[in-house]
Amino acid sequence: MEGVSKRFGATCALDNVDLELQKGEVHALLGENGAGKSTLVKILSGAVRPDSGTIFLEGYPFSPSSPLDSRKHGISMIYQELNLAPHLTVEENIMLGREMHRGGFIRQKEMRNKVRKALELIRHTEISPDLQVKKLSVGARQVVEIARALVEEAKILVLDEPTSSLSQEDSEILFQIIKRLKTQGVSIIYISHFLEEVQKVADRLTVLRDGKKIHSGNTIEVSLEDLIQMMVGRKLVDMFPKIPHETGDVVLCLDGLKGKRMQAEVDLSLRHGEILGLAGLIGAGRTETLRTIFGLDAVEKGSLTVRKIRTSKGAPWTRIRQGMGFLSEDRQNEGLASSLSTVDNLTLSNFSPYRSFGFLRLKKRRKAVRDYIKQVNIKVQDSNQPVFSLSGGNQQKVALARLLHQKADIFLLDEPTRGIDVISKSQIYEWMGQLASNGKAIVFVSSYLPELLGICDKIAVFYRGRLVDMRPTCEWDAQSIMTAATLGRPG
Repeated sequence: MEGVSKRFGATCALDNVDLELQKGEVHALLGENGAGKSTLVKILSGAVRPDSGTIFLEGYPFSPSSPLDSRKHGISMIYQELNLAPHLTVEENIMLGREMHRGGFIRQKEMRNKVRKALELIRHTEISPDLQVKKLSVGARQVVEIARALVEEAKILVLDEPTSSLSQEDSEILFQIIKRLKTQGVSIIYISHFLEEVQKVADRLTVLRDGKKIHSGNTIEVSLEDLIQMMVGRKLVDMFPKIPHETGDVVLCLDGLKGKRMQAEVDLSLRHGEILGLAGLIGAGRTETLRTIFGLDAVEKGSLTVRKIRTSKGAPWTRIRQGMGFLSEDRQNEGLASSLSTVDNLTLSNFSPYRSFGFLRLKKRRKAVRDYIKQVNIKVQDSNQPVFSLSGGNQQKVALARLLHQKADIFLLDEPTRGIDVISKSQIYEWMGQLASNGKAIVFVSSYLPELLGICDKIAVFYRGRLVDMRPTCEWDAQSIMTAATLGRPG
């Protein structure tokens, strides 16, 4: 790709960017949210037309007219926001647009064999081809996306945050798949905010900042500190900023709580000013516990106590009135109303400050939202900009700002740093520390062990639906957490 430029209105997404991808290499594409990474690969995929610049594919000029045209030329994409049809089965999603047929009839047996081989390659044969995708976890849906790309036998595979929903074990399996694909001559563009894994899998890298190429070269020649400085234009002093905070009285207590999607009863307590991390493999029960606490899933057994008030039932709006705020791991389908504006999304859970005799005071609402946008550092043209047009990291900041706006005291955060850049992560860690210093209580689900160890006061580990161990963070390390998460016993 040579001299590629693209503007969206007044915003310059790409400014004369070059990218060279060699056969059989993994090339990492790095930069903050909004740096232009997604726009560049969307141009390669045919989803976006460049304003200027040229693409050469195997030495010949290439100008894809559509994503289908790009796929026919061997370019397969896996976007950060999963593109699956939830009402269709795993097999139907994997083979969608690639159906095998003869004489007007679908060759069902051959399709099933191809799907099974793809799932075997990524070692997830437990996923049934007949299961509807909407019944899968976010992590399992990511696996289906990868399987769908593999059946295409692509020459170029673009992976946008492929491990953001995967467990450490599944991530290692993906890295092995990438190695095998390299030996088969497949070229891979790898977009990730996990810089440690970039150093592990990428041969070369290109760094973008504000739509411009800042650096391109061999991965082995650049340190983590240099990468971060190139991405943000300055040194990152502390990845996990420490903000002093003290714990107080118990604000949330689970007593044998079991929801309809939970496998076992859970007992735990959360105090004012405490950051409690929940670790475990994907599907271990962390998300299901948070959803039951917030009233998204019905309680089957046990109870929870919120500020000394014991209850076994409660819908999400009841929990919001009790001071709870929930951030879903699936921001695309649950966390945001992506077709609505930033101002709507930020205030949806609390209209009361702007309500007057049955009407919304829109001017007052816009002014308040501008303050939250500044406070959380959301990059947006104006508050009426649709959320779907924002980068993934800025969408996540909108979801977080909504919890601040609704004056939550108990924050239930499910993978809040998933798919966002290093600086945005550091800002969220600092924000969590400030909330704790103000006496707010936080439950923090994460699959990224360094951030759990870096900011939590306590860590609880789940294994196959059970909470198997909980203790102060100073008594944990990465190995002991993984021992508890994979073997179900204290590490």
